[in-house]
Amino acid sequence: MPEGDTVWRTAQRLHQALADRPLTGCDLRVPRLATVDLAGRRVTDVTARGKHLLTRLEGGLTLHSHLRMDGSWQIYAPGERWRGGPLHQVRAVLSTADHTAVGYRLPVLELLHTSDEDRAVGHLGPDLLGPGWDPPEAVRRLLADPARPVGEALLDQRNLAGIGNVYKSELCFLLRVSPWLPIGQVPSPERLVALAKKLLEANKTRPARVTTAEPRADRRLWVYGRAGKPCLRCGTPVRLVDQGRAGQERATYWCPACQPGPTD
Repeated sequence: MPEGDTVWRTAQRLHQALADRPLTGCDLRVPRLATVDLAGRRVTDVTARGKHLLTRLEGGLTLHSHLRMDGSWQIYAPGERWRGGPLHQVRAVLSTADHTAVGYRLPVLELLHTSDEDRAVGHLGPDLLGPGWDPPEAVRRLLADPARPVGEALLDQRNLAGIGNVYKSELCFLLRVSPWLPIGQVPSPERLVALAKKLLEANKTRPARVTTAEPRADRRLWVYGRAGKPCLRCGTPVRLVDQGRAGQERATYWCPACQPGPTD
């Protein structure tokens, strides 16, 4: 599941493969971009903004993509077989002399003027892995709606950018708060924000996320993906319930013993 750390790694890999090289080929497989050809333009930068990817090209253009739940960018050497999914799921192909970047299942793909990037990402809160990380602003945004459940507030990218279902569940567990506790009642929201930053920083270069001290695959996370299994701290079965407004429900894992308070 792409979260801020995954998107950050993807941006790093794309930048390494494409930056400072002219595109030798460009195939954008969405109707509104079907006639666009960026071949010959040099890629100047690839950067992550929360869960968004911004591929900047000379001439003041930016290819904006978003991975959402199951999108991905894969990089291949010339002649290497593509393995990211069936061809009908390919939405973008960017080629240089040395690499081919293939975007699979991209629900968002648009071409912007670089000067207009704020139209796509200007609504986002402080980026947990960005150079402009601003903890006080993140706290201010989280507390702007103090009655909102903490699980929902953490997922709102307008508050702070980069948290998805995994970190939402893990953060609530580590702080020993129910995901349904109003954000205004969370003890020390500054600690919540600092811990979110710490977790994403620690995992941004790891192929598999770890929030515990255990490297074993079945013990890397405290509660996420462990529905029905014993809590690693107290042994109580971990619960799983969808949380959020109708049509926006997201999976939430928590231990009812370690995280007392309001529930679903």
